[in-house]
Amino acid sequence: MARFAFVTLGYDGGKEFIFETTNESRIYHARRILSGEETQEVHVMGKIVKTPAPYNPGWSYHLDPATITFFTVAIEVCDASATYLEDHLDEACGAFLPGCHWCPWSSKLTREVT
Repeated sequence: MARFAFVTLGYDGGKEFIFETTNESRIYHARRILSGEETQEVHVMGKIVKTPAPYNPGWSYHLDPATITFFTVAIEVCDASATYLEDHLDEACGAFLPGCHWCPWSSKLTREVT
């Protein structure tokens, strides 16, 4: 199990959002992003779960570890900052972020959390 932090630049004042994954290929991919080897699929996406997670303090939701992927570009309907999602969590998974899919376009992986 590995945990990584990201920020959604320009929206959240540098406040980190932490996700977890147990998928070995996703862990390897995330580490390649952090090392600078991966420069294309660098943004984080996954399905939101509307409950807090102990490893992601300050947020009322987390990403389902089994759904974590990385992307270069994604459709607009799944884009939102972490703060906007927090403020509109009750609306998520309907017309806002259909299917609970979240793909913050400005997400930037910042570190591996130990």
